[in-house]
Amino acid sequence: MSTAPTDQELARAREVLDHIATSYSRKVVGQERLRTSLLIALIANGHILLESVPGLAKTTAASTLADTIAADFKRIQCTPDLLPSDITGNQVYDASTGSFRTVLGPVHANFVLLDEINRSSAKTQSAMLEAMQERQTTIGGEVHHLPKPFLVIATQNPIEQEGTYELPEAQLDRFLMKEIVEYPSPAEEFEVLQRIDTGVLDPERHLESTATVQDVLMMQDVASRIHVSPAVRNYIVGLSYVTRNPAPYIGEEKARYIKYGASPRASIAFLQCSRALALINGRTHVLPEDVRTLRHLVLRHRVLLTFEGEADGIRSEDLIDAIFQSVPTP
Repeated sequence: MSTAPTDQELARAREVLDHIATSYSRKVVGQERLRTSLLIALIANGHILLESVPGLAKTTAASTLADTIAADFKRIQCTPDLLPSDITGNQVYDASTGSFRTVLGPVHANFVLLDEINRSSAKTQSAMLEAMQERQTTIGGEVHHLPKPFLVIATQNPIEQEGTYELPEAQLDRFLMKEIVEYPSPAEEFEVLQRIDTGVLDPERHLESTATVQDVLMMQDVASRIHVSPAVRNYIVGLSYVTRNPAPYIGEEKARYIKYGASPRASIAFLQCSRALALINGRTHVLPEDVRTLRHLVLRHRVLLTFEGEADGIRSEDLIDAIFQSVPTP
């Protein structure tokens, strides 16, 4: 059984986190909830899906996080004609040797930004499944392991927009969390204009790295040893169960809007993300409040609505709130 993190380990992890957050805030104005979500995904060793209308700094936030860490970063602009081999890699014939050689695709990096993922075809979207879940790709029958850490930050526009494809449930479930990015406040938007005038938000200006790959792996190790009590684990399992069997808990009227409940990956996501959130808050143990705070991030892309629910304008977040209200907090 792994030992709990020491005070020194916790302090070192918090120091690295503070450096990353401070550096991030120099380039991204506001969006503190988005910053926290990205840090949780990084520490929990998972992937995150960001959704919003264009222009709300999703791409900037992802690239800025990568800039703060001295690691390999690749950006993939998803388009309808993007092929799976454009992401994972391919075998190329080398005339000088008379043989094929493997050229690894851009997914072979520590940080991969899939920009506007739902503008690529379903076939290309599915090419990411093995990489995201198995942390490897297969090219010409040969397995290539991805580097550590490996974080996919995917952005998507609302499905109602022209030229978008709906992500399949199997791929949605591979994302640890889904964050909805909202418009900035007037004060934040004013600060953006101020920084543009002073050159602080120059798109060609890159931040100096304040952390290393080893720092990230250290934080992930510390987070993995944060204590989660049996009561909190039962709370997580109970919540996931209610999403699959909602009627006795939230009533037939609301339950009929739920098409699919959460898979066991949701329980795993709650476990990993709550540990990461506890670390961010400087604790060596998880509280039920951590799980509650993460409810929308972990479940909004796993509690799927029926056609009737979508037609009636029901929000999955409202159903998630009802589920949490029905399960007693330990």
